Amino acid sequence: MKKILVIEGTEETRNLFLKAIRLQGFSTIGAKNGLIGLQKAKEYLPDLIICEIVLPELDGYSILTELRQNSSTAIIPLIFVTVKNTRSDIRKGIELGADDYLTKPCTLEELLRAIATCLEKRATLQQWYGAKSQSDIEPLPTDTDTTIGQAICHSMFPSDPQLIKVFQKVFHFIEANYHQPITLSEVAQEVAYNPAYLTNLVRRQTGKTLQGWIIERRMAAARSLLLLTSDRVEDIAAQIGYQNVVHFFRQFRQHHGTTPQAWRKAQLDQEK
Repeated sequence: MKKILVIEGTEETRNLFLKAIRLQGFSTIGAKNGLIGLQKAKEYLPDLIICEIVLPELDGYSILTELRQNSSTAIIPLIFVTVKNTRSDIRKGIELGADDYLTKPCTLEELLRAIATCLEKRATLQQWYGAKSQSDIEPLPTDTDTTIGQAICHSMFPSDPQLIKVFQKVFHFIEANYHQPITLSEVAQEVAYNPAYLTNLVRRQTGKTLQGWIIERRMAAARSLLLLTSDRVEDIAAQIGYQNVVHFFRQFRQHHGTTPQAWRKAQLDQEK
């Protein structure tokens, strides 16, 4: 039986939500303030959370931020059902990673539809990505650098098996498109995540930004092209997605401590 946690400061509203949800066959947990709600979320790991933003002790935004920073609660769906109804309120909630946002007053039918939709989406994602171990990760194509699919991929993927497939899909997208400009929105769209949420998730799980992933891949390609071809550095920069050669020089120096030309010469001299 799926568990749903309701974090709501008004007792009458909380009890109304809990009763309606129980009648749909769910197990329910109630919390009267944000601090208790956060504690119960970590203790019971519910399948879904209904949360007001305006709460005693700890507000809904803080709850969601804390949940998304904890690997055991990061992917629990959360629906805000709240009195905060301005465009900026809604935008902030979605950017923090809320799965849906209902403003009060809302009907029980609207709430139950949102719950059903959210749980269906989660089930679809679980079936699609699968909660599999690292050994289930598909090999990545490595046409220009044989280490990129192993050293970089395995060092960056999260230990949480439920996130492995998401990160794998992101990496495959970068692998297929690193040679051209890539925007954060394009990467997020590939995995059906909110861009801000995906950015925060990647940083928390890997210690690197999405841009860091892209740069790592481009640097690996640059090293291979510098060693295996006689192409000019300017042409190599264009081949790996840099529209500005100065930008390429700057990032290469940051990663290797020298210029592309000097790095190429040093590597070739070692082979003599």
